[in-house]
Amino acid sequence: MKAINNKELIEALDELEKERKIDKNYLLESIETALATAYKRNFDNEENVNITMDSATGDIHIYANKEIVETVENPQLQINVEQAQKINKNLGIGDTIGIEIFPKDFGRIAAQTAKQVIIQKIREAERTIIFSEFNDRKGEIVSGIVQKADGQAVVLDLGRLEGIMPLKEQIPTEHYKVNDKLRGYVLDVEKGIKGNVQVIVSRAHSDFVRKLFEFEIPEIYEGLIEIKSVSRDPGYRSKVAVYSPNENIDPVGSCVGQKGIRIQNIINELNGEKIDVIEWNEDPAIFIASALLPAQVMAVDVKEDEKFAQVVVPDNQLSLAIGKSGQNARLAAKLTNWKIDIKSESQFRELLSQANNAETVEE
Repeated sequence: MKAINNKELIEALDELEKERKIDKNYLLESIETALATAYKRNFDNEENVNITMDSATGDIHIYANKEIVETVENPQLQINVEQAQKINKNLGIGDTIGIEIFPKDFGRIAAQTAKQVIIQKIREAERTIIFSEFNDRKGEIVSGIVQKADGQAVVLDLGRLEGIMPLKEQIPTEHYKVNDKLRGYVLDVEKGIKGNVQVIVSRAHSDFVRKLFEFEIPEIYEGLIEIKSVSRDPGYRSKVAVYSPNENIDPVGSCVGQKGIRIQNIINELNGEKIDVIEWNEDPAIFIASALLPAQVMAVDVKEDEKFAQVVVPDNQLSLAIGKSGQNARLAAKLTNWKIDIKSESQFRELLSQANNAETVEE
């Protein structure tokens, strides 16, 4: 059956295998399956047909599969044993034989079907390639142009596909406009119901700050400085704990840069979000005191088993230590992964006095 330009079709399949890495046999099987469906839809739905395509020539062969019986009751599905043995004398009752048939005008239907299957499989292959490519880029930063910004999810043009930045992944202090160029953190890569690939992008995630540090500070990228933890209130303040095992490297100074140039680049990317760079210390008391910067700390009493720290600050530092709406204390607790209770010096002295009085009464 040669109503399709078989040579061109096979050449096209060979090209797809070479250029797009789509397996030729997979395409042939998909075309054969689609041709069988097309045949049933356009001709006899009851007939049990098998359609094959020659991988070398592209010739299409259609076989009606029939059961060999003594007496034929359904000629579409059965053939008597005498007729069957004229084709193959080794066959008997109960066997199945494929009779090649040549339906009129099927060549035109076959050509349309083959074209549709190839287009569909190319799209599927491209989606698979894109999914794999972007799935490997989870945890990286990508750049895109804002296509849609209506107060809900922001849609970004990432080149080969769209990025979606849900409302919860946006920085609340930022306002996005169409054609703005944005950088974001690849949070996830998903396949939609129709197979479309969606890249979920975030600017609010703590790891976005972590990645920006890797971009701007070569010592972090090279592994000379390690980011131990990040806590963030997106758009307002971040705290980043850094550490270097090399005593000759100042991790905080390296991150801030000469005249603050390195940290300023990150602040600019985050549109003015404040960033506290803190030196990590294995001693929790020292680390907690540093985490509460810019407040000054007088004393830290830690309870290791409870991961609880009682912190005492000068009276004039209490509001600074706690921060507006408790922000500074909250970020410090998240950064250190400790529960932190902050008291002013006066409050602490009063607590001590009450405790001493209670002991005196008991005596």
